[in-house]
Amino acid sequence: MKKLVLALAASAMLTSCSVTLPVNATSNAVGKKVGSSSTMSIFGLFFDGGDASILTAAKQGGISKISTVDFKSTNYLFIIGQYETIVSGE
Repeated sequence: MKKLVLALAASAMLTSCSVTLPVNATSNAVGKKVGSSSTMSIFGLFFDGGDASILTAAKQGGISKISTVDFKSTNYLFIIGQYETIVSGE
């Protein structure tokens, strides 16, 4: 029984939570190009200096006409947070 409890506790501690949310959509046709930009934080206080802006995501995907913007947030053990902006368009 102790092994089962320890296994469940270990698996709970190693899980992550991820959610992707829509931010914006334009009247531009949905294109095949996709670009992303991201940053990471520890305890919500220390950031890695990344750039999760829409402009950077569009440049990464070679997009000049943005159709949609999504935001993805992933949390590891409530310690490390990763934030990603995803842009699609032409």
